[in-house]
Amino acid sequence: MPEPVTQTLDVPGATLTYDVRGDLANRPVLLMIGSPMGASGFPTLASQFADRTVVTYDPRGVERSVRTGEITELSPDDHAADLAAIIEHLDAGPVDIFASSGGAVNALALTAKRPDLINTLVAHEPPLAAILPDSENALAVVADMYATYQRDGMGAGMAKFIAFVGYDGEVPADYTQQPAPDPAMFGLPTEDDGSRNDALLGQNLRGCTSYQPDFDALAKAKERIVIGVGEESGNQMAARGGKAAAERLGLEPVTFPSGHGGFLGNEYGQPGKPEEFATTLRQILD
Repeated sequence: MPEPVTQTLDVPGATLTYDVRGDLANRPVLLMIGSPMGASGFPTLASQFADRTVVTYDPRGVERSVRTGEITELSPDDHAADLAAIIEHLDAGPVDIFASSGGAVNALALTAKRPDLINTLVAHEPPLAAILPDSENALAVVADMYATYQRDGMGAGMAKFIAFVGYDGEVPADYTQQPAPDPAMFGLPTEDDGSRNDALLGQNLRGCTSYQPDFDALAKAKERIVIGVGEESGNQMAARGGKAAAERLGLEPVTFPSGHGGFLGNEYGQPGKPEEFATTLRQILD
């Protein structure tokens, strides 16, 4: 596969960094996105599509995409505007998009606002807590995570995040009353270093999970939308968000191999089943 060519794009409040593998004249371009996962999470999956032109990027505030001015929380609409700017800058639309996790929420926001930029969207496990039957309890857990991060730092907040993403089933009202997990159990720092610039906990967590997609707008483009869930994800919140979104759109979710990070190689030391995952993704895109 061609080596990635890295470029930047200035947008209001940030400089976005993105990588292009292949010739942009080869259409449709395949955009692979996460949030807060940046381009560093996609080399293995991209390598499975050597016949396609693949674009990956770092969302604003993540890795190489540096924010400017006041650092505030972001919404999926903010990220959707960045994605639209990249696609238009590359003159690459309409594009195919594989979007994971928070990236799937951002891609749904983009599709609702700019369906002209989308050929096919595969939204894999969007953590749309706000559309779940137990949304009040789920969002209370998110609020507690955020408060813990602001009070005690990254280790304590991330420990609660990791414990919650693996929780299977509807969220009980007393979830936040359970004993807090020990950050050391997950190899996280137990001391607060004073920083509050974590892209997940400080920047994206609340805006992503509380987002209410414009389902009326999405329904007009639903023939171009595929919702994916992991075969090993059970009833974890992100998988439930995907199933709920599919139901709202009258779609049948597609089951992908492995779990939430099923497309990963060894990028973060937790490999999924990237070859099998890519086979399913290719069947959809082709």
